[in-house]
Order: sequence, then C-alpha cells, then structure tokens
Amino acid sequence: MNKPIRAVSVAAMAMFFALMANLSYLYVGQQNYLNERPENRRVADARFGQDRGPIMVGNTPVAQSEAVKDRFKFQRSYSSGKLYAPVTGFYSYLYRTSALEASYSAQLSGVDDSQFWNRLINTLSGASQRGGTVQTTLDAKAQKAAWDALAGRKGAVVAIDYKTGAIKALVSSPSYDPNSLATHDLADSTKAWDKLNADPDRPMSNRATKEIYSPGSTFKLVTAAAALESGLTADSTVDASSYKLPGSTKVISQNCGGTRITLSQALQRSCNPAFARLGAKLGADALREQAEKFGFGTKFLSDVGSAASVFPEDLDPAQTAMSAIGEYETKATPLQMAMVAAAVANDGMVMDPYIVDEVLDSDLKVVSSTHADQISTAMSSDNAAELRTMMVAVVEHGTGYRAQIPGVTVGGKTGTARTSADRNPYAWFTAWADDPSVAVCAFVEDADIPSTEIAGGRVAAPIAKAVIEALR
Repeated sequence: MNKPIRAVSVAAMAMFFALMANLSYLYVGQQNYLNERPENRRVADARFGQDRGPIMVGNTPVAQSEAVKDRFKFQRSYSSGKLYAPVTGFYSYLYRTSALEASYSAQLSGVDDSQFWNRLINTLSGASQRGGTVQTTLDAKAQKAAWDALAGRKGAVVAIDYKTGAIKALVSSPSYDPNSLATHDLADSTKAWDKLNADPDRPMSNRATKEIYSPGSTFKLVTAAAALESGLTADSTVDASSYKLPGSTKVISQNCGGTRITLSQALQRSCNPAFARLGAKLGADALREQAEKFGFGTKFLSDVGSAASVFPEDLDPAQTAMSAIGEYETKATPLQMAMVAAAVANDGMVMDPYIVDEVLDSDLKVVSSTHADQISTAMSSDNAAELRTMMVAVVEHGTGYRAQIPGVTVGGKTGTARTSADRNPYAWFTAWADDPSVAVCAFVEDADIPSTEIAGGRVAAPIAKAVIEALR
C-alpha cells in the first residue's frame, strides 16, 4: 500500500471512529435531551399515546386515560378538574406536564425503574404497556368542603393530619380545567393556554403552596412560641399600651382590654402593641430561629411545587416589631401556616407534609409508599400544650369564635394583613382540632367585600370550620 492510500485509509478510519463516538455520545449522553426536545414529534406522539395510570383520591380516579380512536390512542381526562387541578396538574401534548402529572410521570407511564419487571413481562407476552397508579392522601369530602367554602373567592385552603403530615385537602381558587389543555385538538389547547396565561386572576397559580403572602396576625403564633421558649408563660403579663416603634414615628395603638394583660389575653385579642413590643424585645434572631423551626425558609411538597416562606434578614428594631405581627416583609404560604398550627397540636413536632400515599404498578402491587417523618421540633411539648390552651381561648372567647364546633376542641388564630392602600386586606385563619386530628389554614386573598368588613375571624374561620366538620 503506497503512502497516499495509507493516509486516506487512516483519515477514513479516524472519521469512522469519530462518527461512532459521536453517535454513542448522542445515544447515551444526550438521549434524554433529544427525547425531551419539543420538535421531536415521534417521541412526543409515542409519549402522548401511552396508557397512563390514574391519580386517585380515595377510590375515585381524578385523572385517568381512556381509549379513543385517534392518532394518540388515549385521552387523559380529569373528573372535577378545577377542584383537583393544583394537585393533579395537567398532561398536555404541547405544554407537557405539571404537579403530580410531572413529578410522577414515569410511574404513571409505567416506565419507572420500579416497574421494570412488569414491562418485561408485558413485552414477552405481547401485552400492551399500562401505567401505574398514584394514590393521594386527599379526602374527597374535605377537598369539596374547602372549595365550596371559598365560594369562588381568591384564596387557598390546606388541611394536614398533624400526626403524620398527610395532606387531607389542598385547594387553590380560582382554578382551571386541565381538560382544556389535555385535549387532542391542539388548536383548542393553544387557545386555552393563551387564555389562562393572560388571565389577571392567574388561575394556574397554586396559591396554597407556591405563593407567599403577608400572614398578618397568624404569625403571632410564631412570636408566642418564641416567647414561651424564652421562659414566659401564658400568664406572664405584657405591656399592651400604645407602642411607638424604635427610631420611627409610627405608633401602634389598639384597645386590648388594658395596658397590662397576660400573654394569653394578648393572643386571644390579637393585640398588636403587645406582640410588636414583645417581638422587638425577643429580637430578630430569636424570631427567625423560631420561624425556621416551624419550616420557614424550607420548601415542602416538591411533587406539586412550593415556595419557601420568608422571615426577613437584617432587621432593625422597628422592622423586627412589625415582622413579629406578620407584617413588613414576613411572607408565608398557606401550607406553612397550616404547618405552624399542626406543630402546636402535635406537641411541638413538625411533620414533613406529603400528598402521595403510595404508588402501585399496573398489577396494583405497591412499589413505593410514604411514611410519616418528623423534620424538626419547633418547641417543647410543655410549651406546645400551653400554646394550645391559648389557641383554644382564641376560638372559645376571642376573635376565632366562628370556628367553634360543638363537641370538638378547636384552637386557632385569626389574621388580617393589610398590604397596600389600593387592595383589600388578606384574611387568614389557622387552626387545629382534636377530633379529627387535623390542622387547617384558610386564606382569602380577596374577600370581594368592603375592606372595613374583612377580618380573618369573619371571612376565613368559617372555611376552616367547614373543612374540619367534613373530616369528622
């Protein structure tokens, strides 16, 4: 072989190996990237044509696939779509997936590693591939009660079994119909997507877990917990007179029934001067540490998506005082404030919230399940018991009386957060009950009534009551 031919052979061989290396890299290293490309219609068609398993609430599928006679073969449908949309999410050809449809997509499609043997058996037997089942922790009656009690107003409701962390209700209003995005009419799906994203009410926003708001006086539970942990008791007296913020001209005034009242009375009457003064005395570091023990700064429920609640950094004394009453830049999700009440009810133990109980394969065999998990201790059991007594007084004798249920011990805290002069205040109520063992947070972003009539006890407490009653 002469030299020129040898050179050409070496170059051809090098190019061959380079081609093979590139193909191997694309197949192994870039497989997921290429499969996920929106212009890859072959993969998209195959994915959308899968017989996905159901998402269950109790014994009822709230998302399921049904055989149809078109190129996609299966249509994803959602019963009570708006009611469960923040949990199920959507399954769309053009806009992919969200919430449980996204986080459990592999299990629902039957392609998760845990379902390998099922796939192998189906392949060998020639049976069609079927997806697994996702069983949620939701209670249908509680979910419906929360939705009905919100009555179309902007807001959210979260209910938690405080002994385990299982979510019993998770509602966000306004909501949307996932069927409009799952439709096989892609033109209609595009119109629905554009309309939903242009809607100023943001119906696809999960207000229960992914939005943070000023919690108002419900945050006084955190301040009260910090005070008890510092050595105060429910019977300790606090100064409830008008309070001029340090280094500021702002004065916080309120008739709290006296200038010296007990800590329990201050919570019962939601006394702003007392808690602002107490917060400044405890200091920003103590309040932040207490808030973080309850879960502030941490994201939960990753399978439906969440935002971390915030207690602000670098506070001066005046800002600390305002933060102690749930104002300034203190922000929380309704999920977080439900977790605060849940921890108080659970002897100070904070349980990791979860919304999927178990996943089953196509033969309905359990392949994974969720177990109760304590993530922190927010306060001592003795102080938690004392704070529970204080919260019961709020419901029995204070601002939360509309949450009273005959035969049930209910402890709660109201909140009304004024964020700006051009919008209605937020209405909050977070509570726990002894029977059933549930903590509930009801949040109304816009009560659609005159701002002077908006109060957490008036607007939000009846919502929490309805959910508790539905779980009995």
